[in-house]
Amino acid sequence: MKIAFLFPGQGSQSVGMGADLAANIPASLKVIEEASQQVGYKLDSLCFYGPAERLSQTDVTQPALFTVSVAALRALTEQGVTAEAAAGHSVGEYAALFAAGAIDFYAGLRLVSQRGLAMNRAALANPGAMAAVLGLEGSVVANICKEITSPDGEIVVPANFNGGGQVVISGTQSGVDAASVLLKTRGARKVIPLAVSGGFHSPLMKAAAEEMRGYLSSAVIANTNIPVVANVTADYESSTDEIKNNLAAQVDGSVRWEESMTRLLNDGFDFFIEIGSGTVLAGLLKRITKDVKVFSVFDAASVAAAVAVVKR
Repeated sequence: MKIAFLFPGQGSQSVGMGADLAANIPASLKVIEEASQQVGYKLDSLCFYGPAERLSQTDVTQPALFTVSVAALRALTEQGVTAEAAAGHSVGEYAALFAAGAIDFYAGLRLVSQRGLAMNRAALANPGAMAAVLGLEGSVVANICKEITSPDGEIVVPANFNGGGQVVISGTQSGVDAASVLLKTRGARKVIPLAVSGGFHSPLMKAAAEEMRGYLSSAVIANTNIPVVANVTADYESSTDEIKNNLAAQVDGSVRWEESMTRLLNDGFDFFIEIGSGTVLAGLLKRITKDVKVFSVFDAASVAAAVAVVKR
């Protein structure tokens, strides 16, 4: 059994996340309480009770997802469950780096909070939209996006290459709308607008990427203890400099998730544990391959189930 930890990104948040962990696992409760004290607002209450509209705003979503991922990870590691590699989708890469020993909890929480605020500012300055495209290969979607993007302001790019025929596009509202129409005529099974507050992982986030580059330059980030697959390269990152460069580039670059999972699969990983909130990453991995075991850990029962299988 070769285990990899996976950490979810925006879109996996939901009202109630972390509540069962906090109620039943003291180590998880401690993480969530500490995070609420550090960020200066009731992060625990927003995770447990919402409202969903506020929890879905990126300046809250990002620290919330990081916190709940670390809380669930602590529940696993205190029972001896470890991994030989990690990956995280978008902001989930910060939790993966925490799991790999590259950042401590407070540094990670501070960085994702800064990231959320920077991306929110960029979204307000340059409003955008996103949509999930089902049923077309990534290369086809990328070429259609190029057809729509124009020098006079239309922007649409592939934001997430998620795998299994799912690609998320991002850009200006008019760019995403035009691409959606063309994608349907070219064979997309569905194009689903996403309820997000900006055009993330697109050129609209350039200012946020530069802002994060400044924050990351002074952040304390160590070499990793286990390999972490970076979103922007779909390859392992381990040194301080490459981690900082990748995290900055990730903000306005594409998440190469399918290639990231393929890298782990090709290297023999056969047991994946999605840690934090929801089951999105497990679903994506099952679209890519049926030949691995995938657990989603988000409450006390799923922690116990994963531990039982690993220790069997």
